[in-house]
Amino acid sequence: MTNDDSVHTHDAVVWHPPTIMRADRWQRMGVHGGTVWLTGLSGSGKSSVAYALSELLHAAGRPHVVLDGDNLRHGLNADLGFAAGDRTENVRRVGEVARLFAEAGLVAIVPVISPYRADRERVRVQHERDGLLFIEVWVDTPLVECARRDPKGLYASAAAGELSGLTGVDAPYEAPTEPEVLLTPDAGGPPQLAALVLAELERRERGISRGQP
Repeated sequence: MTNDDSVHTHDAVVWHPPTIMRADRWQRMGVHGGTVWLTGLSGSGKSSVAYALSELLHAAGRPHVVLDGDNLRHGLNADLGFAAGDRTENVRRVGEVARLFAEAGLVAIVPVISPYRADRERVRVQHERDGLLFIEVWVDTPLVECARRDPKGLYASAAAGELSGLTGVDAPYEAPTEPEVLLTPDAGGPPQLAALVLAELERRERGISRGQP
């Protein structure tokens, strides 16, 4: 491809506005889309809460999708590692996919470590720019408890010197400053924690329907 071809290809990329507006589609389908973003350390319980929330939404007949960070690294993000730049790109891609699902009227449930505050904020801003609901959930499980659980053996590997760059150990984790939902282990197991998230989701949706924040 020549340089001129590159320029022409770029110039040909234009935004096509929809012919059916979101409000009309959502009303016709009886849905309300949005993203529930669960952040926390490895072993904090993000995925367990996410799938418990999925069960609650399924029981309520609400369309949704779980965008599990580990699962996406088998496909969409298979080319990414765990360096800082790769982590940022991982969150960017997952955020874009979540936004598309939310636009389509689904609840996108996203359990991803997403250690950098700026990356999570970028996803939030993109949702808010498009008028889409975004709920940040901090699964605040202490590091010592995450290490005790150690479902993937990561903390043991880090302690043995076999693994470096583990978030919360020798790589940073920037905790949310104002999450919509804060979950801690003393609030119950995954079903109870998921119920708290669902309650906030429904509260926010009621507020939107009334024109409130």
